[in-house]
Amino acid sequence: MLTLPNLLTLSRILAVPILVALLWQPGWLGYLLAFLLYALAGITDYFDGYLARAQGTVSKLGIFLDPIADKIMVAAVIVMLVSTEQVVGPHPVVSGWHVIAALIILLREIAVSGLREFLAQLSVSVPVSRLAKWKTAFQMIALGLLILAGAMPGTQAIHWAGLACLWAAAVLTLITGWDYLRVGLRHMD
Repeated sequence: MLTLPNLLTLSRILAVPILVALLWQPGWLGYLLAFLLYALAGITDYFDGYLARAQGTVSKLGIFLDPIADKIMVAAVIVMLVSTEQVVGPHPVVSGWHVIAALIILLREIAVSGLREFLAQLSVSVPVSRLAKWKTAFQMIALGLLILAGAMPGTQAIHWAGLACLWAAAVLTLITGWDYLRVGLRHMD
């Protein structure tokens, strides 16, 4: 069912290789274009859900693809920010101890996805909590700020704000991950 909301979700998935290619570029222009594409993807993330609910076109395909699109984009951006060098300097945008925050986020995404799949086989639904929505907001803002910092060499304030949001997302990731795990453990033998 290719409704407008589902097409918006698919556009986020199709944008990921372009986003990776732009972040691979060593210049500020690649990061600037990556930031614009990332922001556009974030806007489509909001509108696909809004339109699906407003038009009454919420579909199983959309419910399936939306979290996958988010996870693919987040994972790809984190990997690129950890692995590619900054525009001005020999270090990645996310380096040192900050890699731990990125790793926490990636591991939680994998673990919660597996847990949701396991619980779905038992017909157990785990709704997204308000705290998990805050986690997602901090995560998306962090990645956007870190990409923007790569586009604006010499702006340490943006870089540090991005890292602070990344750590806030990591802390919320641990809390919400534990919440999901507690629910899952109740259904395990």
